[in-house]
Amino acid sequence: MADTSASSGASCLEKLKTYVKTPKGFILAAEILISFIIIICYAASLYGGYSAVAICEMVFAMVFFGIFMMELDKQIQVVNWVWSDLFRAGIGAILYVITSLVCVIGGAGDGARIAGGVFGLIAALLFAYDTYTIFLQIKSTRQHTAAATDDRV
Repeated sequence: MADTSASSGASCLEKLKTYVKTPKGFILAAEILISFIIIICYAASLYGGYSAVAICEMVFAMVFFGIFMMELDKQIQVVNWVWSDLFRAGIGAILYVITSLVCVIGGAGDGARIAGGVFGLIAALLFAYDTYTIFLQIKSTRQHTAAATDDRV
């Protein structure tokens, strides 16, 4: 009984190591890490309310990381995971740009808030790059078939 749980744990760890080495896994891991850094910066600032975007995006990135790492996207067919990931990354990029600009522009005298805003702008670039790569993936997998035409006039 213990052997199966140990092999299952090793299998999960191996999946984690393997998935982080893929481009998508690396991007998701970087999104989780930079969101965590932003949470720390906003927690140290005088205005901690800006951390909501970072918390939500970190949780969403963790969920998608787990789903893609364990290949649950191939088992759960009810959700279109690629489009869901596209919306997650696109909305995250937009929200990070908005909150980060507010923090950088209005953060005079609060260094932690400005640092969180700067890291937020970096996160916005990362999320935008993720959106772009997902868009290219959708574009390359879409079938370009011509509609049947009727030759009669």
